Amino acid sequence: MDIKELNLERGFFQLTVPYAWWGKLLWVVGLIMICSVAVSFDYVAIAALGWLLIALTAPKSFETDLREIRKNAQANDELEAQALGQGLEIESWFWGRSSLTPTNDPRDWVLAAPGPSTWDQNAYLPHADGSPLPEHPAKVGTPHPATFTTYGVMMALFVLIGGMLLYTIPKEERGMTVAGVATAATLIWLFIALAKTRIVRQMLDTPTSLVRSAAVGTGELVGQVRPSPAGVLNVVVDGNPDRTVPLCLSFKWEYEVYVCRQVTDSEGNTKTECNWRTVRGDEGSLPFILNDGSGGMLIRPETFKRKDFGGFRKRWESNHADTLLKSLGSELRAKLFSGGDVRKHRWTIYALRMGDPVFVQGEIKPRTNADITAEGIDTTLQNAIVEMVGEDATASKAMLSRGTELSIIGSLRSNMEMLILPLIGSILAVGLFIL
Repeated sequence: MDIKELNLERGFFQLTVPYAWWGKLLWVVGLIMICSVAVSFDYVAIAALGWLLIALTAPKSFETDLREIRKNAQANDELEAQALGQGLEIESWFWGRSSLTPTNDPRDWVLAAPGPSTWDQNAYLPHADGSPLPEHPAKVGTPHPATFTTYGVMMALFVLIGGMLLYTIPKEERGMTVAGVATAATLIWLFIALAKTRIVRQMLDTPTSLVRSAAVGTGELVGQVRPSPAGVLNVVVDGNPDRTVPLCLSFKWEYEVYVCRQVTDSEGNTKTECNWRTVRGDEGSLPFILNDGSGGMLIRPETFKRKDFGGFRKRWESNHADTLLKSLGSELRAKLFSGGDVRKHRWTIYALRMGDPVFVQGEIKPRTNADITAEGIDTTLQNAIVEMVGEDATASKAMLSRGTELSIIGSLRSNMEMLILPLIGSILAVGLFIL
């Protein structure tokens, strides 16, 4: 599939079908569960779970098409060589050490990006002929997901039928616990949906400027991350050189331990509960230049409170900490504070790296004379004497996200699916306390 064949207006309804084999297999299982209701209406609860299974495995409106375009686009050899090794790598069977780099990255370039050998030494200058990069909204447009997809229809059936099943249980048998759990789950779903809906609405409502013509004030830019004179960061995760991630401009890492402990309920039954707990982490940034083809502008990521790196860039797991001393320290803390023991260790890094796509909304401000002089900037380049910082405006919140408008919005659902369904679920859940 070619980008020119991509329909950015998906209309009211779109049937979305899984592209992965495991998704298709789960659909078959879900359909069998749904068909069970034909045998007996007593199986309607099983059918509801079938609707939920199909909903959760249904792709988003643009997901399949963007995946095909990304797969067929010619990858840039230089950026490919700089990328982290993808997939799962077993570093030591004996110590249980492995590393994982996702092979499917929805926030990566959909279309091929220009490589470092084609970049001008002065990153503020236009790229090549000065036209926008292939994936800039000025060239591809802004995607609008379908109002309803397979997910929306199936999730609506699950919410409505599942809610009605709970109402068929007499209030005295239902108990406050059922109502409380249902209300808490749907309200969390609703709050997450509200946050995502606000982000999508802000993206759709704010026009994307070209760097060369961006005016001082609130703005939205999309382009490629290129290093500024400040350079790049080679991040050493938790002090271990074997966990070095190069060419970062903004990052966040965390170290977690998998703690298990024995718990006993009110009836005397004992079971093992396990969860991941964060021990420590770090984050950092350097100024970088966003170049959208028409020119480059300095971005200061350290000023943004809202940074979205998408999925993790790399994750390491081990049955043991890096050293015996650290391992004993982790075990001691686990036993003192939770009465449990540490089973696994995990380090995860999220990062914006050189050559990545980036989407920013913030305040464009003039740079200081001292800054311009120190960097030796050509003041005839208007885009070089301004910078973007993460200051909120009255009508919008500043944000920095890895990805382009196409890849970010293309990986989300419509406002109707994200907001209306959890709203209906919350109303039905609250009603359990009353009816």
